[in-house]
Amino acid sequence: MFKRLDTPAQNRVNVTINGQPVQVSEGDTVAAAVLVHGLPSTRTTPVSGAPRAPFCLMGVCFECLMVIDGKANQRACMKLVREGMRIECQQGTGDLPP
Repeated sequence: MFKRLDTPAQNRVNVTINGQPVQVSEGDTVAAAVLVHGLPSTRTTPVSGAPRAPFCLMGVCFECLMVIDGKANQRACMKLVREGMRIECQQGTGDLPP
């Protein structure tokens, strides 16, 4: 389970995670925001469809790939949330270019 430490109140921004509107702390990464909101995985593997979730949280492992604002294969741990952002779990390879 991912739990936020007790810190002073932060500004909130509105985003959608898998179609659900939520408020998240400004300055959080997308990965932190989805983990705080209980999302069990951020993507599925292309071969077996197994669920994957953020692991290293520093951009090295690529386990946190998500569709952010309609663009697939975005590392959620490297993107900061912003007002109106649309965040979706990625299925398989996402939308790879032809």
